[in-house]
Amino acid sequence: MKNLIDYQDGVFAFDSAYGRPQLCAIHLVVQDGRAAVVDTGSNASVPHVLAALASLGIAPEAVDWVILTHIHLDHAGGAGSLMCALPRAKLLVHPRGVRHMADPTRLWEGTSAVYGAERAFELYGQLVPVPAERIVAATDGLEVQLGSRMLRVFDTPGHARHHICVWDSVARAFFTGDTFGLSYRELDTDGRAFVVPTTTPTQFDPAAMHASIDRMLAMSPTAMYLTHFSRVTDVERLGADLHRLIDTMVAVAQAARGEGVARHVEILAGLEQVMREEAARQKWALSEDDTLELLRMDLELNAQGLGVWLDSLRAVEAVNA
Repeated sequence: MKNLIDYQDGVFAFDSAYGRPQLCAIHLVVQDGRAAVVDTGSNASVPHVLAALASLGIAPEAVDWVILTHIHLDHAGGAGSLMCALPRAKLLVHPRGVRHMADPTRLWEGTSAVYGAERAFELYGQLVPVPAERIVAATDGLEVQLGSRMLRVFDTPGHARHHICVWDSVARAFFTGDTFGLSYRELDTDGRAFVVPTTTPTQFDPAAMHASIDRMLAMSPTAMYLTHFSRVTDVERLGADLHRLIDTMVAVAQAARGEGVARHVEILAGLEQVMREEAARQKWALSEDDTLELLRMDLELNAQGLGVWLDSLRAVEAVNA
């Protein structure tokens, strides 16, 4: 498989073929002839997973775990279809996600509310339920074995309440889903990677995200494996950037004075300015226009998520008034 990346520690990555190239990575962990798949992409990603396994000489029966960092469909949309092709695998997912994997009806409704039903189907196809007896609740601290390799679950809310990150005892690294932000390879400059927080709808919680990032950094990881897009190192620097940008994005949202569409437009404009300033600060390789185009969908979703967060704060204040 030509786009398979071998990180030389039993961890492999490849493009899920979701959206554009190098948007979403799927990771494989291989130990003692057994394998785990971390995040699944969409239904269209399933043939790529099977091809990657075949290129490593891993039979479908040798896959023990399919691990979802969370149940947003760019990470989990292909889980049901993939489980049909991996007869011995168990699905590991946050306890809040278990019922949605067994019955994806509400998950589909939530996704359709964000993208529209037609666009959601174009992106993800028909969601396939996973038999309940094949699902394992990924409770905080749970350790699962992959051959002689231990994988430990960390409950990491902030991006979503149903988010986990997974500590790999051999690589001494985390699979972070979206908790450690987005790092697009197009922004790499002289081999130096960068990260941007993701505050997408509907469960962004800045205090929880800060705490989750610090909890992972306390393990002194050698690397983070992000779904968007794969391995980054220099994690202390990147963690500091995430903390700073989370606070900056929250400040942009709190400064917005409009309501409804007007507020959204104001937040979006503020986030675009933050990225212009970040591009100059970090000397990103892309031009300003190309940077904003690359991040356009993420900035739109971030603005939506910040708006939902503001509304949730107001709802709490109203209850406590």
